[in-house]
Amino acid sequence: MVKLLLFLLIFATATIFSHAGSSIISPTEIKSFEPKTVQLQVAAKSCSYTVIIKTSCSSKSYTRDKISLAFGDAYGNEVYIKRLDDPYSGTFERCSTDTFQISGPCTYDICYQYLLRSGSDGWKPGSVKIYGQNIRTVTFFYNTFIPDGVWFGFNQCRRGSGSAVV
Repeated sequence: MVKLLLFLLIFATATIFSHAGSSIISPTEIKSFEPKTVQLQVAAKSCSYTVIIKTSCSSKSYTRDKISLAFGDAYGNEVYIKRLDDPYSGTFERCSTDTFQISGPCTYDICYQYLLRSGSDGWKPGSVKIYGQNIRTVTFFYNTFIPDGVWFGFNQCRRGSGSAVV
């Protein structure tokens, strides 16, 4: 009886850990993504978002690279910031946390988020956290260097949209 209970305990633990590892989502390169640079609905309501980006402690000491951000929902609502960085303010230094107040089109819950890095310094974000009114807070975990010149990030949308579909 004790051997059977021990076997069941070991089996259950192994099963739980084998499934836990498969739910980890890694950022990927998005070759076909084009951000919406022109808002088609001029009368669309504007919303405020807070974006918190933590730079990894294993990143380079600082970067002068241009960093762009895009995020949105499964219904095609998207926020795009052409350039987040400010080379004169120490943005995205190693082990730092940078907070940005962003205004953009209102969205439903955020399900995709991409970063674009342009330059030769290199940069390794740890995480990107986004929150705003009427949406759930979402955090995307990177902890990897962003490739140069390509949108890189996460798409967890369950329903396709023009921008969110990979």
